Amino acid sequence: MSAAPPKLGIIAGGGALPQLLVDSCKAQSREYFVLGLTGFADPKLLPADAWLHLSEVGKAFTALKNAGAREIVLAGTVRRPNISEIKFDLKAAGFLARIAGRGLGDDGLLSVIVTEIEREGFKVVGADTILAELLAPVGVLGRHQPDVVAQADIARGINVARAVGAADIGQAVIIQQGIVLGVEAAEGTDALIARCAGLAMDGPGGVLVKAKKPQQERRADLPTIGVATVRNAKAAGLRGIAVEAGHSLMLGRAEIIAAADEAGLFIVGA
Repeated sequence: MSAAPPKLGIIAGGGALPQLLVDSCKAQSREYFVLGLTGFADPKLLPADAWLHLSEVGKAFTALKNAGAREIVLAGTVRRPNISEIKFDLKAAGFLARIAGRGLGDDGLLSVIVTEIEREGFKVVGADTILAELLAPVGVLGRHQPDVVAQADIARGINVARAVGAADIGQAVIIQQGIVLGVEAAEGTDALIARCAGLAMDGPGGVLVKAKKPQQERRADLPTIGVATVRNAKAAGLRGIAVEAGHSLMLGRAEIIAAADEAGLFIVGA
């Protein structure tokens, strides 16, 4: 009889991923502890065991240790706060002092955060190791297929996204007829889509492409899409969405495909 997996600490931001992890733990009879991040996770949707502010690093580690969590997963959307408006505890202040002046992008910062968590004696694991079924497969998903123009936009988009990612800027780009309409930066994918809606040209619509950064800390912040991504893409006049297969999460694959089919958009694992 195999040993039970260690208790999982879920540090939860916004979106559906934290609850999916909770559901997976329940299905496996795995013990878990949810630490909700105030201002990011939704208390109406997520039954967290404790709530702490992003700045309360010391309290977070104490709560996770007291709960007996041994493995930690970072899950959900968290945007960088305005540091000048936050009062940090001593543990967080020490962390900031160690990274001061390093000019870290999102992935660089996440890599440092993972290292800090493991310095406290935890093992950080990726959400995809628990929910492997969320990883996007290769190929066309759903009824709609990209035509030759869209296929060229996908190929260009993957190359551009990797170049942007190598600079630790973002994971997503929007390409229309070979033209880069926009790249994701601090604003996030939804804001990128909205921004590019006003830049669309006549003719075949653009394609949203998301890819893992070449140096990506895989245990945090893999490229992710959900039903809302499909709806936003439709509203912006895009033709479809392509994500890097095996390195991107689809939160509710069946629902995403159904929404894309209804909207007339293609979904591709590239």
